[in-house]
Amino acid sequence: MSSTANTTYTTFTGWVDPPTDIRPPLTENFTCSVAVIGGGLAGMATALRLAERGVDTVLLESDFCGHGAGSRNAGQLASAPGGDIQLLNLLYRKGMPAIIRLTENAAGHVESMIEKLGIDCDYEAVGNVFAAVSRGQLGRTRRIAKILRRAGAHVEEGTARELGIPHGFLGGMREIKGGIMNPGKLLRGLRSAVLASTVRVFEQSKIVDVVRGNGGVTVETPGRVILAQKVVLATNAYAGEWDITPKRLSSPMWVTEVETEPISPQRLAALGWTSRSGLITQHNIMENYRLTARNTIVFGVRQIERAASYPLPERHPDPAVVADLAKAFARRFPPLADVAIDRAWGGWIGITSTWLPVAGTVGDDVYYSLACNGHGLAQATYVGALIADRIATGITPDDLRTIWVDEPKFGHAVPMIMGRIGLRAAWTADRFNDMINGSKRHAREGFATAARGFTAPA
Repeated sequence: MSSTANTTYTTFTGWVDPPTDIRPPLTENFTCSVAVIGGGLAGMATALRLAERGVDTVLLESDFCGHGAGSRNAGQLASAPGGDIQLLNLLYRKGMPAIIRLTENAAGHVESMIEKLGIDCDYEAVGNVFAAVSRGQLGRTRRIAKILRRAGAHVEEGTARELGIPHGFLGGMREIKGGIMNPGKLLRGLRSAVLASTVRVFEQSKIVDVVRGNGGVTVETPGRVILAQKVVLATNAYAGEWDITPKRLSSPMWVTEVETEPISPQRLAALGWTSRSGLITQHNIMENYRLTARNTIVFGVRQIERAASYPLPERHPDPAVVADLAKAFARRFPPLADVAIDRAWGGWIGITSTWLPVAGTVGDDVYYSLACNGHGLAQATYVGALIADRIATGITPDDLRTIWVDEPKFGHAVPMIMGRIGLRAAWTADRFNDMINGSKRHAREGFATAARGFTAPA
């Protein structure tokens, strides 16, 4: 198993260092047209689009912009919905074409934003593969491909060799749109763009409360307030800290990512990962894997930990979870079993009760969005821009209408399913399946066959 003896654990991301130019907190009272709460992907995208449309905007962030989960994920820009595609198709079959348009447009929006703002984030438009480690998972990818293709998604199926993914996988389905990047660099570049805009940015400004009435919405920080005509809650997993937030809007989950030590180009080339596409396995709780520009492999999730209450704690990854990820890595990549885990990080993401991104209003002056479910890199950014368009023009864009909620009422299903017992059961089921589905043998045989100059059939 890959060694974790010298792994560095961090409370921030492993992709970049924290900024050195953190803006001061709010120190006086303000009025503004729109106050955006939360300096993550959604918040910065919202504020920047509002500024582009000439709207007087204030952005408030409790730490520094880009501190949250957006900079801490695996950096896979997805073009399909998050969560279980088969379940989504069961629940929203008629709406799937509109959902796919939203998710593919979201990936395209981020690509355009990167180009427009000139953000250097190591972006590679190589797509991402729903990768199968067993024949059962291969069947699952085929069913998902059928659902997505019927809804209008751009996908392709193939063997590991045809998709250019590592020899230890049997094959799968690629989302043609999207790719991989350094998400920390993306957040850093977006932060620079916001700071250079007309947005008034206050970092280190924790919000105490948000109250509607008295001619606007009052946003309270310790000792200071902002009176805004409209407020946007762009806090994703942190959304439950104030009474004004719709109940059960978000179930906060902690996910973990790790990075290997640098690997020689020769060893990486021997993997057969010619496409460089990111990988997402088809377990109940996925494993993700991707190459980086610094000749390492970043991978993670496999276990999810549910928050017990608000406020969400700042924390390090659990060493037991990191060790479990290292075990999985050695199983999927047997030739790299001696490669050490260099560092580990994690972040809080939000899972919605609809399993889809959601957006709406409380009254007509407090907007909220939650567009994560594991695919926030694309969708949180895009939905934030769409909300800004609606505020600026009074017109709801079609893609925003797809996920718009008229009444901010959310059910109990996801909070119950994603409870600690349910998550542990899902992990246990995945490990049992890994014992009996031949995935370890498939990986060894795949690499052994490739070493002899052949590619194993799917």
